[in-house]
Amino acid sequence: MAGKRVLITGASSGVGAALARAVAAQGAVVGLIARREDRLADVLADCRADSPESVMWVADLADGVAASRLALQAWHALGGIDVLVNNAAVPKRRAVTALKPDEVEGVMRVNFFAPMRLSLALLPRMLARRSGVIVNVASVAGRLGIVNETAYCASKFALSGWSEAMAMDLAGTGVSVKLIQLGPVDTEIWDRPENDEPRYQGPKVAPEEAAAGIVAALDSERFEHYLPDLKAVVDAKNADLDAFIAGMAQQ
Repeated sequence: MAGKRVLITGASSGVGAALARAVAAQGAVVGLIARREDRLADVLADCRADSPESVMWVADLADGVAASRLALQAWHALGGIDVLVNNAAVPKRRAVTALKPDEVEGVMRVNFFAPMRLSLALLPRMLARRSGVIVNVASVAGRLGIVNETAYCASKFALSGWSEAMAMDLAGTGVSVKLIQLGPVDTEIWDRPENDEPRYQGPKVAPEEAAAGIVAALDSERFEHYLPDLKAVVDAKNADLDAFIAGMAQQ
């Protein structure tokens, strides 16, 4: 990572903050994006201890036009971007019978449309240079349905499908795509207000462990990476979808 320029969204806490600190410690120049200025400033201070040229932008990625503009601003400020990490995400744990359309659209704006806008803004420059990596941080909720997570699952399924097709379109261009399927990670997403209590009460991995997995994915030939490795669960679901739905509905 030494000398690489890495732009990370959702960098004020959780996996984004842990990833920013990890790559800065390895010598990367980090660009940080998040909404909470005070928390983001703390992460930036940690990054600058190892990477003094790191910078931050306070922004709400739900604003699509602002997201596109910010991507270009970051490109110029950093002198180019080698790795874009689309990590920012919001939850919406609520049964579909209680959801409102604007709530679903709000989740889609942050979890899918922001990664789409950032990627499309930077892609022409990466293609002209014939190098770059786009890392889309999705979730196992983008490969299997979860009770009371219809909005979140929709956004992560969209990001997963977008990433797969993007990887095909970019084959041979020098620009690669990595899809990260996070499992249960111990972040604030479980405790956000205006969400129902999570059904899952099992173990969670530390954000630092997930961040280390993302760094390892950058050196891998593989497209998709499960952190922690829950691919067997997804494979079992795909083997008998009807049985999976019936079983989950009884939870």
